[in-house]
Amino acid sequence: MANTIELAQTGKRDYLISLEQKYQARWRDEGLFETNAPSKEELQGLSPAEIKEKYPKWFGNFPYPYMNGSLHLGHAFTISKIEFSAGYQRLLGKRVLFPHGLHATGMPIKAASDKVQREIEMFGEDFERYEEAAAEEKPKVSGNGPAVPAPVVGKATKGKVAAKATGLTYQFQIMESMGIPRSEVKKFADPHYWLSYFPPICVKDNDAMGNRIDWRRSFLTTDLNPYYDSFVRWQMNKLHQLGKIKFGERYTIYSPKDGQPCMDHDRSDGEGVGPQEYVALKMQVVEFSPAAKAVVEGNVGGRKVYFVPATLRPETMYGQTNCFVGPNIKYGVFAVNDTEAYVCTYRSARNMTFQGVFPVRGEIPQLTEVVGSALVGTKLKAPLGVMSEVYVLPMENVKDTKGTGVVTSVPSDSPDDYTTTSDLRKKAEFYKVDPKWLDFEPISVLRTEKYGDLTAVAVCKELKIQSQKDIKQLTEAKEIAYKEGFYNGVMTIGDFKGESVQEAKPKVRAQLIKMGLAFPYAEPESMVISRSADECVVALMDQWYLDYGEPVWRAQTEELLAGMNTWGSETRNLFEATLAWLNQWACARTYGLGSKLPWDPQFLVESLSDSTIYMAYYTVSHLLHGPDITGHTVGPLGVTVEQMTDETWEYIFCNGPWPNPEPFPKDKADAMKHEFNYFYPFDMRSSGKDLVQNNLTFLLYNHVAIFPEDKRPLGIRTNGHLMINGQKMSKSKGNSLTLRGGIEKFGADAMRLTLADAGDGVEDANFDEKTANANILRLHTLLGWCEEMLKDDSKLRHGPKSSYHDRVFEEEIIDLINITKSHYEATSFKDALKYGFYELQNIRDWYREVTSDVGMHADLVKYWIRVSTLLITPVAPHFAEHIWTEFLKEPKSIQLARWPEPGRAADRTVIEAGVYMRTTLKMIRDAETTLLKKLQKGKKGKADGPSFDPKLPKSVRIYVASRFPEWQDSCVQAIRDSYSVETDKVDDVKVRAILTENEMIKDKRAMPFIQAFKKRMSEIGATNAFRRTLPFSESEILAEFLPYLKKSLNLVDAEVLSVEVALQQAGPGFTPTIIESSEPGSPAFEYRNV
Repeated sequence: MANTIELAQTGKRDYLISLEQKYQARWRDEGLFETNAPSKEELQGLSPAEIKEKYPKWFGNFPYPYMNGSLHLGHAFTISKIEFSAGYQRLLGKRVLFPHGLHATGMPIKAASDKVQREIEMFGEDFERYEEAAAEEKPKVSGNGPAVPAPVVGKATKGKVAAKATGLTYQFQIMESMGIPRSEVKKFADPHYWLSYFPPICVKDNDAMGNRIDWRRSFLTTDLNPYYDSFVRWQMNKLHQLGKIKFGERYTIYSPKDGQPCMDHDRSDGEGVGPQEYVALKMQVVEFSPAAKAVVEGNVGGRKVYFVPATLRPETMYGQTNCFVGPNIKYGVFAVNDTEAYVCTYRSARNMTFQGVFPVRGEIPQLTEVVGSALVGTKLKAPLGVMSEVYVLPMENVKDTKGTGVVTSVPSDSPDDYTTTSDLRKKAEFYKVDPKWLDFEPISVLRTEKYGDLTAVAVCKELKIQSQKDIKQLTEAKEIAYKEGFYNGVMTIGDFKGESVQEAKPKVRAQLIKMGLAFPYAEPESMVISRSADECVVALMDQWYLDYGEPVWRAQTEELLAGMNTWGSETRNLFEATLAWLNQWACARTYGLGSKLPWDPQFLVESLSDSTIYMAYYTVSHLLHGPDITGHTVGPLGVTVEQMTDETWEYIFCNGPWPNPEPFPKDKADAMKHEFNYFYPFDMRSSGKDLVQNNLTFLLYNHVAIFPEDKRPLGIRTNGHLMINGQKMSKSKGNSLTLRGGIEKFGADAMRLTLADAGDGVEDANFDEKTANANILRLHTLLGWCEEMLKDDSKLRHGPKSSYHDRVFEEEIIDLINITKSHYEATSFKDALKYGFYELQNIRDWYREVTSDVGMHADLVKYWIRVSTLLITPVAPHFAEHIWTEFLKEPKSIQLARWPEPGRAADRTVIEAGVYMRTTLKMIRDAETTLLKKLQKGKKGKADGPSFDPKLPKSVRIYVASRFPEWQDSCVQAIRDSYSVETDKVDDVKVRAILTENEMIKDKRAMPFIQAFKKRMSEIGATNAFRRTLPFSESEILAEFLPYLKKSLNLVDAEVLSVEVALQQAGPGFTPTIIESSEPGSPAFEYRNV
């Protein structure tokens, strides 16, 4: 069932949406987001530092989305980080550039269009024969390939069409689920039709969100846009000339039958599937089981025999406890050379022979065959294992279509291994295993904060998995365990103990291979069938690749990272970990959409390699082809695509020499160079954290290789995935929401506020629909209040700001302006929203309440409205624009307004006084509540106090202390004497020694007070904590506060007394224990009837 809410009433939402559409039209008509560099004349004679000061700029961008569907709320979440920053930077007076490209390079669109074409051939142009075919048996694989998409998709198939679990079988059904009428689906058999259909939707959805995008600079990728194609060809040529692109041996999908690589367009099944790289462990046979010995030993020619399990987790090999085989799987023993032989499936051996494992490429030297059940009980050596020798055990879930058919077992971190060994232990006789083979416990390999030392054990317990037959839960458990271990795990054993799993993984892999205990092995991620009906393998083949990881290039990239802003250590750590393992990356493919490799046009530049420096293209695209995203219209400079040679691009972006003869007048190239030099490098790129391990790190490498040092990125921030109502977005769960759907359901500003509130770190964020719904009411109510206050201020106070509450309110506004600014600077939008929106309303509510007898001051109310409007402008611009234009009567758009800079810090004395008043009110109310609870239990106040009847008229005495109790002073002095300024730490042993010497160690009040005081030191700093005096007079503040106290608490009277004076009084209503409980900043209260 969908975990979503339905809105009962939509009138307020619809009103807000009408305002949003009104102001979006205004911004568009006024071209407010079209940003250009200052003119050459304006910048003439200015140094870079002077330009930065006089004409500051900010350039933000995010990964251009793929044009195979509408943007979803996850896109909106990542976009919002740039959008909110863009709004804030505009308020600072900067020229803000926020462009938006449209990605089409790669395989998904072409693969999906091919599927549409195949389904047209099967079912008719409008799929009219589908119902008839559906009633028959599901189509089988034929020479022309399967009629349905492959059930498993590879890494390359990342588009929304193929990668999302829709529960639908055919591509035309997926298109229908996207709102496309069946009669229109046939048009999508042409891949270029996708690029005319979805980009306009993307633009409209962004505009409906109110995003501050300069659409003049937009473009489509691929050779469909010849200008962008020219740019990519220049990039690839330059990398090639610099020696960054090389030709050599790489893993590739290969058809043995055809004798050549099987690229995507050569496949009848498995488009987008790539090589999956493993480590094949060499587990030497110590002693065969009797059944295996009878079959194997006489047929291997005296060779040492190794079981070769393929693993993706080499870092866990320390925890091996056994090895699994499928009891019904047939295994071969294959000769590696004259001295060694490997036990694995024939299918995996078929892959190995094209990877240099066997002597003759293409030959599979099988010595003998043995069924898996006969291998059970064989004793093996376990490389790196704490248990040096382990036994072969049966596992029903082993597949002969994945890996080598041999599985090494690590129960501590593999839920499958843990449940299977548990089952075998419980039913040893049934499974025909010797209990001594299972005489082990899971061995800790890594630790995570969430699951401890034994991840698999904890996850299985959490999901209530009972046995290896709980396939569905085990699939989920495996994903959880792997991700938790990889992203959050720390090694607890081995040479890399203490290092993160991300760091240790490649090191353990390299160590195993270097020691001769393992070898690299690869196979297709899932089955690939060529059009010749051959099952493909992975072969080592010569191909074009980018030489990432080359030591000098890597060192330069690490230097760039060190000086770059990442807005958080988590993102920096992800980059560092990726740079530690990333190496050669194939940069060409033969199927899909894209730009051709200039020197080898049989290949296309793959989609992650043509999207690394396109941010530079944004600075000139509007001059080359204007708003025509296909680049088929010559732009305002009149430069044709033929004139954009490599030499021209080099001149514009890299200060290369102007070509002679010149392709076009140099002043036109200078105009582009002027825009590039002003806006580049970009200031911020926002992206999902999953792109750090490829595209974002590629971006750093490419900028280092191609651009001058002063044009390298200034900052990259990342975010986690977006959940809805605490659950992962999923069409099958019914909680998937598109960007357009979010706007239609909640309105743009309510949605934007909720996106800001969702979270800012790399952990997964949460879009709470209840919060979004509440934001509709909050915005609508606030608009009404602002209109009421500004339309008629006769109910407000005028003249001098005579009330102390006026001063507190004004200082609190200033304080929140400064606090909010710090959070916007840190891109902490959740906190910016907290202080710049919610807390601002809280202080207004308090001010309105405490001045209810005299009224709020008109000037301060207007100041508050103005400040509140400006502070929320980055997040809720339509709401802000309406107040700014309609209520405050400002002639220019709020998009042109400036941050309300107070020019000073708030007066902390006044701020603390305000906090004191709120705290005191709460304490008095709590004191009455406590007293009433005691009365309800049959007690009459304190033992030595007078009776109190809450129904009778009442009064309260407030006791104010001028100094702390002596025992507290002694504790504070002990802490002070034990505190080190250099280390900012308190020596607890010394504190105890001092307390013992002062005979206070037995005082039960001492240690709790000391712990609380140390906590306060960590919160406000040691200097402030040791300064145990208030910056204001409690009595004076309470005197200002008394009228409100009496009114709000329904008191006949309230009086303030010092502790010294109160203790001298005698008679009812003066209870010594209550009076003495008062401390500076924490007065005591005593109720009485009058």
